[in-house]
Parts: sequence; C-alpha cells; structure tokens
Amino acid sequence: MRQDGRIIAKDLAAELGLSEDSIRRDLRELAAAGLCQRVYGGALPVSPAIADHATRTEVEVPAKQRVAARAAALIEPGCTVVLDGGTTALAVARQVPIDHPATVVTHSPTVAVAFVDHPRIEVFLLGGRLFKHSLVTCGAAAVEAAQGLNADLFLLGVTGVHPEAGLTTGDADEAAMKRALARHAADTYVLASAEKIGAASRFSVLPVTEVAGVITDVGPQDPTVRRLTERGVPILHAP
Repeated sequence: MRQDGRIIAKDLAAELGLSEDSIRRDLRELAAAGLCQRVYGGALPVSPAIADHATRTEVEVPAKQRVAARAAALIEPGCTVVLDGGTTALAVARQVPIDHPATVVTHSPTVAVAFVDHPRIEVFLLGGRLFKHSLVTCGAAAVEAAQGLNADLFLLGVTGVHPEAGLTTGDADEAAMKRALARHAADTYVLASAEKIGAASRFSVLPVTEVAGVITDVGPQDPTVRRLTERGVPILHAP
C-alpha cells in the first residue's frame, strides 16, 4: 500500500502465490483497524481528512493554504460562489480580499462567520441538521434549502480524490449534501490538498470526470495526478 498507493487483490494474490480470499480477508482486517479503505477489487489508503475537525486543523496546513489561494483566485467579482465546509474551505474564505464583491452561499457556520467583516460580500447560510464532525449542515432540510440555488462556482471539499474511486467523504448525508450543491453550480472545483490525493473514504460524492477541475498542490509527476490527467480531469496546480 505504501509503495504503490493501492492494492489490487487479484494482482497481489498472484504475486504472493496466495488465494484472493486470503488477500480480501487481510484487507477486511486492515480496514477494520482503520489502515485502509476497501474498494472494488482491492484497497486504497484511508484519508487522514476523516479525522475530527480539531485534528484536521493541524493536518497539511501549508498545503491547504496553497490550495486555498489558488481557489480564491477563481472567485470573480460579482459572482455567486458556493463554498463547502471544512478546514480547506475556511482557508479559502480567509484568502478572499476584504473589499471583494461577491455572493457566498455555504452550509458551514464557520465559513459564513469568516465573511462578517467583508462589506461587499453577501452571505447566505443554508440551514439544516448540524453535522458536528465537519461543522456543516446536512440532511433533508439542508438539501431542500439548496434547491433554489443557481451559482457560478462550487468549491467542493472532499476527503479523498482518486481516478477510479472518485471523490469521496466519510459520511453519507454529507456526501448527499455535496452532490446537491454541485447540481446547482455551473462549475465545480475540488479542493484537494496533498493528503487527499490518492486516498479514499466510504461514501461517493461524484466521479472525477464530473467536475471542472481539481485544485491541488501535488505536482504533475505524482502517479495519481498523472492518472487523473489521463482521464481528462483538468488539474489546477497550486504553487
């Protein structure tokens, strides 16, 4: 897993001279211990971004700031942007110039509050059940609140970005909320700092081919980034 970034059960069984059942049994045990995320045909590294909010504030901070700066540059004057919740989205909010004119829609109370001192940004906070792990609202009420939305841009936060497993996160309701928001934006860009590239979580949000691009600080020679590019996914590099 550490060497190749993934395990393909069939290939590993042949390499080690074991049955696929033996490999799958080991993968189940590893997944139960939180050491991998099982996917069809094998396993991927588990994302560190599924940790609690307080822990995530200390994970890959410089990487998140680089991604946030590149993402904030996509928010054009006068546009309507949907800004997801999470630590990278909060970093984006802090990168937006104080006098920038825009409309921000978010289901994150912390992101909404970050714009309190921006006199030219109008903020719409979507209500619903508060998912305390990520400090965002989700559930039926939040999805319904998003129905009347028409946005230019959605800056999407996920916990895993992988060419085959797609865009993933650790909670089913949160994944559904992210899909609902993506349906109401002209373009969706993924906020993907280094710890999320090549990792996977339990619940699918979207296939990678359904977004306008992935914003990441991981270089173009990274194997996962190369495979994303081969699948036609635009990569916006954050220097």
